[in-house]
Amino acid sequence: MKVLVTGSKGQLGQSIQFVLNKPEDEWFFVTREELDICDFVQTRNLFEENKFDYCVNCAAYTNVDGAEDHKDDAYLANSEAVKNLAGVCKDHNCILIHISTDYVFDGSSTRPYKEEDKVGAINVYGDSKLQGERNIRAILENYFIIRVSWLYSPFGHNFVKSISKKIRENSELNIITSQKGIPTSALDLAEFIVFLVENRITEYGIYHFTGNGETDWYEFAVEISKYFPEYNSDKLNAILNYPSKAKRPKYSVLNTTKVKSIYNHLVPWQLSLSRTMKEILN
Repeated sequence: MKVLVTGSKGQLGQSIQFVLNKPEDEWFFVTREELDICDFVQTRNLFEENKFDYCVNCAAYTNVDGAEDHKDDAYLANSEAVKNLAGVCKDHNCILIHISTDYVFDGSSTRPYKEEDKVGAINVYGDSKLQGERNIRAILENYFIIRVSWLYSPFGHNFVKSISKKIRENSELNIITSQKGIPTSALDLAEFIVFLVENRITEYGIYHFTGNGETDWYEFAVEISKYFPEYNSDKLNAILNYPSKAKRPKYSVLNTTKVKSIYNHLVPWQLSLSRTMKEILN
């Protein structure tokens, strides 16, 4: 079995490498420098040279505010490149596992979003990811689209690492309370992806994957701060809003009932955070 993982320098790509423990499986990790999925010819050539059974697409434009000023870059990476990748996967009978986002929803719901709920992104990043989803569904029958929210890990740039750094610097922090969601550990997500591959799961489609429970960004930061007992919690301030270029969904809690029907390892988000904080603090 051959598995291609794109965007291997990102936090999810690094997390997959971290959790893998079966060397007999052939997992091929490529960086953007080694494979730019925006380059159709390069992508096609790589697939022709290798018979990949799975492609895990971790490559994406993920700067939410930056996408507002760089729309072409966002749509190229998150939509057009995904369309090309899906086409190559179809031609080579390769199952695509693609990572999407809670930002495909507008945040107006009052209950956790199910996979079949109406979508409607309110920022460029979310819409570019939504167009990528639609391209996959138009081309492929055998695919996994995994929507996640508030992704973090011991690797790369993310909220947990940023807050941890600020706390170590004894900085005062203003964190918003106006957005509800669920933190997602990239380590947990990596294990789910490995599960899909190693067990040859065939219940294809869209899945929502997060931890259990819901929170807001301020409560998330408070939980992180508990790992730094020397930090003065009075410096952690709850505010209603923070100025940003892109609109964010006020409510983007994802319903994970569907993923639980095939995978019984979802845990409270606080427990997943403890695993990541152990790695960060080591």
